[in-house]
Amino acid sequence: MFIQTEATPNPATLKFLPGKVVMDNGTAEFRDAGAASASPLAERLFAIPGVSGVFFGYDFITVTKDDAEWPHLKPAILGSIMEHFMSGAPIMGKKTQEDMPENEFFAEGDETIVATIKELLESRVRPAVAQDGGDITFRGFRDGTVYLNMKGSCAGCPSSTATLKHGVQNLLRHFVPEVREVEAV
Repeated sequence: MFIQTEATPNPATLKFLPGKVVMDNGTAEFRDAGAASASPLAERLFAIPGVSGVFFGYDFITVTKDDAEWPHLKPAILGSIMEHFMSGAPIMGKKTQEDMPENEFFAEGDETIVATIKELLESRVRPAVAQDGGDITFRGFRDGTVYLNMKGSCAGCPSSTATLKHGVQNLLRHFVPEVREVEAV
């Protein structure tokens, strides 16, 4: 098994490509070892000292580190990912993040606007963000402001504010005149 690695715009996060499907649908994010109990692979990765976050996309895994150095972490992470896939164990346990949907909020009557926002996020934003090892999901729309949840390498990334304000906000404002600004939650 050959696992490729890619840098992300977030220097604290690396993207690992195992050459296999990681999540058939949706994504999963684990911000601490306690949350990792939903995934045998995430538990394995959090057992490595220095790992502070794990994110699963369709065909990639991003790992975020604390103040540890990548040359020390990377071999242990690669070994853990390889061991997990070779064992045949599932990526997720019985309780997945899909079982715990995030509550969305928007005013009655804004359904058409929200549907357009979600379509733009799905077709134009999420594929681009996944290339950098992250994900952006819709959380709500209120008084012209779109609220988005940034996951994976996007969470805490130094360039995430620029991506959000200059990229996503400009795109949504162009196609949806009712959108005035975009905020991360």
